[in-house]
Amino acid sequence: MENVALIESFSEFKDDKLIDRVTLMAILEDVLRNALKKKYGDDDNFDIIINPDKGDLEIWRNRIVVANGEVEEPNQEIELSEAQKIEPDFEVGEDVAEEVKLIDLGRRSILALRQNLISKIHEHDNTNIYKHFKELEGEIYTAEVHHIRHRAIILLDDDGNEIILPKDRQIPSDFFRKGENVRGIIESVELKGSKPAIIMSRTSPVFLEKLFEQEIPEVFDGLISVKKVVRIPGEKAKVAVDSYDDRIDPVGACVGMKGSRIHGIVRELGNENIDVINYTNNVQLFVTRALSPARVTSLKLDEENMRAEVLLKPEEVSKAIGRGGHNIRLAGQLTGYEIDVFREGAEEDVELKEFSDEIDSWIIDEFSKAGLDTAKSILEQDIDDLVKRTDLEEETILEVVRILKEEFED
Repeated sequence: MENVALIESFSEFKDDKLIDRVTLMAILEDVLRNALKKKYGDDDNFDIIINPDKGDLEIWRNRIVVANGEVEEPNQEIELSEAQKIEPDFEVGEDVAEEVKLIDLGRRSILALRQNLISKIHEHDNTNIYKHFKELEGEIYTAEVHHIRHRAIILLDDDGNEIILPKDRQIPSDFFRKGENVRGIIESVELKGSKPAIIMSRTSPVFLEKLFEQEIPEVFDGLISVKKVVRIPGEKAKVAVDSYDDRIDPVGACVGMKGSRIHGIVRELGNENIDVINYTNNVQLFVTRALSPARVTSLKLDEENMRAEVLLKPEEVSKAIGRGGHNIRLAGQLTGYEIDVFREGAEEDVELKEFSDEIDSWIIDEFSKAGLDTAKSILEQDIDDLVKRTDLEEETILEVVRILKEEFED
């Protein structure tokens, strides 16, 4: 049978759950009409009949009978003598319907038809997949590790869709084996050529926000709202929460008894330290809360320049800054204010930049990033702590401490 190759292709896809029968018939008809146009120049006078259940296919060409020798449009007209070979009693002016076999298109065209059909169906699949995942952007999704590469992990979901988890979207402590299930959010979906590229992220603040929705019933029900989330993935996060119901303690509800509710989220994020904070429109109070676990003595706001000067007792400074400067950095991101920390009784202190003639500016900048802006703030720290909190070599830190002791303590 001359249309076997095409019908086999049709049968391969007719039960595909992503393509309904009507759509598949439309794709097949479109492919056939393109082939007819190439051969005959036009397809308007062709009827295509498809039976998707049996895989039957019929193509009928309609032409008008004209007198012998008067054919001007071979695709639209047929000579009387040719028409009478089909049916002896045809007369001039009548319509003739003649079945066209696929073999008449040529075997090369049949092979091209099959390839074109497969291509169109894959294109339709890809468009559906793109639309499906585009609607899931920002939502939590689970997929299984299929292949581990140097720069990304390739995941497959239950439908066999490929999802990419790039290295820079993984939490530093993440370690996955083939076959493991991975949770993250669908961060972006793009069409690269005709194939959708689906990117998952575990480092996005949105992932943490969605975990709160998933794990904490009051957040899911809308009784508690997550106002803002800031993260240093795998290290520390701060989440501001609020509730319109005064009877609900948002922080207590999110954390749970002895941290029972938030424990699962912390574990999912590689033991990321999560501070849950009561949101407030009072900026001064919000900045104070954002710096927890440090206790603020006093605070001065410069709302025009979005800066906050915070006065702390010496023993609270390291808490406010946090390991590697994480706490103060996240507090600034959460509140939108640049926070400057000052110690009580630091009148005799000297700013580190005053030593710029002896200490390179890039070294001063590294200390500043860790919230260490004065001589005392450095001299009060252990050398090991300074190494952990900065990206400086121990030898460099020891030299700075020597200079400060000579110039400042004397």
